[in-house]
Amino acid sequence: MERKRTDCPALPPGWKKEEVIRKSGLSAGKSDVYYYSPSGKKFRSKPQLSRYLGNSVDLGSFDFRTGKMLPGKLSKNRQRQRHDVSLSKGGKLDLNTALPIRQTASIFKQPVTKVTGHPGNKVKSDLQRASEQPRQLFWEKRLKGLRSSDVTEEFLRTMELPPGLTSVAPDSSDATLLSAIASALHAGSAPVTGQTSAAAEKNPAVWLNAAQPLCRAFTVTDQHIREQELKVDQARKSLEEALLADGLARAQELSL
Repeated sequence: MERKRTDCPALPPGWKKEEVIRKSGLSAGKSDVYYYSPSGKKFRSKPQLSRYLGNSVDLGSFDFRTGKMLPGKLSKNRQRQRHDVSLSKGGKLDLNTALPIRQTASIFKQPVTKVTGHPGNKVKSDLQRASEQPRQLFWEKRLKGLRSSDVTEEFLRTMELPPGLTSVAPDSSDATLLSAIASALHAGSAPVTGQTSAAAEKNPAVWLNAAQPLCRAFTVTDQHIREQELKVDQARKSLEEALLADGLARAQELSL
């Protein structure tokens, strides 16, 4: 092996850098770097050197192989330090558990008393309220004036609401109320009851329950259910007759 020992100007006076070049084997031509203190102690790695020197020498930009302070590493370390300072000034969480020290003029360190809680105070968190998204008041009025049409661009007839469903919103029509009820039925899983509070009629902008449609409270009775079942049966019979007539007409055309 060929040994070459030189002074290391990046370290305090008296430190030596030794480079040992391998002459044989698969690693021939490669070199190993060692450092020697003024007292002759040998160091094989940068962590060993850092532990020995401590805070007396900043080795953040020190390159162990060349024995020089690299400007690129120095600028990166300074940028990292400035970044850490900016984070601390920006109100980020400080995970350091050590108590701060008073900055008053004293020869003794006086730790600050850290108060983490007060016995008389209770912290409550409403997880359900935090998870709910805010809703726009009277959002159904944005659909006012919009109507559905068929393929011939002819407007479809609007459904007629039962007499018991009356709106409590200002300047609201039956079409707007129908949109609100349809949205409550399809978008939510809670029962649709309408506005149960009487104060909603006096000032809906303050007392309106956004989770319920813009109508007075109503109750669905068994008679209402039977009437709707009868309408569904009649609609199914009409559809069946129309399909049967269409099938007969197609069969007659094919036979001609």
